[in-house]
Amino acid sequence: MPGQWRILIEREPRRILRRLPKDTLERIRAAFLVLADDPRPKGCVKLKGYDLWRIRIGDWRVTYAIEDDEMIVLIVEVSPRGGAYHNL
Repeated sequence: MPGQWRILIEREPRRILRRLPKDTLERIRAAFLVLADDPRPKGCVKLKGYDLWRIRIGDWRVTYAIEDDEMIVLIVEVSPRGGAYHNL
């Protein structure tokens, strides 16, 4: 589709996604579809001190970078609420 953003997922978030329960994985995948339409949806937060954004999906956090010129959303971290942002 024209205007559709590409979602790329780094290696570590892929590993985490493979281990998630199916219901949690489906909710996160649905959030990825939202990001493919709009990388800055309502409720997203720009992280201070980083060129990164964050969305919440229940108790999980997805941290990502936006490459506007190439229309790419790069998922850099998927983590539970308490572990988010430690590896940035």
